[in-house]
Amino acid sequence: MPRSQRNDNFIDKTFTVVADILLKVLPTTKREKEAFTYYRDGMSAQAEGEYAEALQNYYEAMRLEVDAYDRSYILYNIGLIHTSNGEHAKALEYYYQALERNPSLPQALNNIAVIYHYRGEQAMETGNIQISNLLFDKAADYWKEAIRLAPTNYIEAQNWLKITGRIQEAL
Repeated sequence: MPRSQRNDNFIDKTFTVVADILLKVLPTTKREKEAFTYYRDGMSAQAEGEYAEALQNYYEAMRLEVDAYDRSYILYNIGLIHTSNGEHAKALEYYYQALERNPSLPQALNNIAVIYHYRGEQAMETGNIQISNLLFDKAADYWKEAIRLAPTNYIEAQNWLKITGRIQEAL
């Protein structure tokens, strides 16, 4: 049974009904509809922590989806799963691929910054101050771009940039 027919909560059922209606009325190809169905099922599985199932759905959606913008969100979600699993190098690959298709994806920029910041903290703990500063600077660059695209988001990152002197003027 498709995941979209197994949703138990009201919000998931409502989303599924609305999505199904949109799929029927919007002028899209069978392939686009199928790609969206896999994407939707991937999001549902991901929300339930069923990462292996989510990845299977996302990979199938990627196989079918031709629109670069839509592919960027699939790639972003695959990156989220790898981040959740602690596979930061793999996550970065997917975030970068998402940004290649959609440079205006502040969530991907933020997540890249978070990974570089985390690696900077790890380097600092092992006494690699120079590497730590390079990683923190890299995180700062990605956060600045994310904040430029979404100025009211990422307040903690904005504060970190100010506290560390990586940005002086107000964003």
